[in-house]
Amino acid sequence: MFRLGWSHRNRRCASVRQAVAWCYRGGSISAEPRINDRIRVPEVRLVGPSGEQVGIVPLAKALELAQEYDLDLVEVAANARPPVCKLMDYGKFKYESAMKAREARKNQAHTVIKEMKLRPKIDPHDYDTKKGHVVRFLKQGDKVKITIMFRGREQSRPELGFRLLQRLASDVEELGFIESNPKQDGRNMIMVLGPHKKKTEAMAEAREAQAARKAERQGVSSEETSEAEAPEVEAPQAEAPVAEASADAPAENTEA
Repeated sequence: MFRLGWSHRNRRCASVRQAVAWCYRGGSISAEPRINDRIRVPEVRLVGPSGEQVGIVPLAKALELAQEYDLDLVEVAANARPPVCKLMDYGKFKYESAMKAREARKNQAHTVIKEMKLRPKIDPHDYDTKKGHVVRFLKQGDKVKITIMFRGREQSRPELGFRLLQRLASDVEELGFIESNPKQDGRNMIMVLGPHKKKTEAMAEAREAQAARKAERQGVSSEETSEAEAPEVEAPQAEAPVAEASADAPAENTEA
């Protein structure tokens, strides 16, 4: 117990010394960079708002320049000697960084393996339904794991499952290919289909189709609105015929 206590104390002291050394080197435990009054060094290497190199200046001078430009003094390289600081709008910088990270996550493609289970003696209607799901998965850029489940005496007829897998692969060959050939795994037979399109391409096409459908719906709604708001045009009324005096009509006799 005495040795265990001493070893625990030594490990604790080592961790404390490591933390102190990290802080002395200018490291920061928080993920956020130090800004303005949180910077605790006598001098910094200053970078201007447009990226120009100002040089090594005292911290007080750097804070004064930050107030003059109405910007923040942000520590961008804490491990440098002296630390590198830049004049910037820190709120705007955080917002733009968050939007870039969000866009990167949006465009990031994760390959997903979908699974579809079939029976060797599957009904034709059920086969068409299962094939439709496989087509949808391949269009989305996902891999599909096809599993044929054998029961009872069906295990003695593996050729039924093999022919079914070959039939399914030929039916969807325009969208996918056989990435892993059929193989027996206990009571099951497994085959993996891979998509011809990459996940990123499928996601881009899906976004374009969604935008096109949205624009079409907006166009139809705007046409209906314009038709509803259009004023009704009254039909022109027929003018009454005006009797014209005939030039050949005899003149009235005004004599008594």
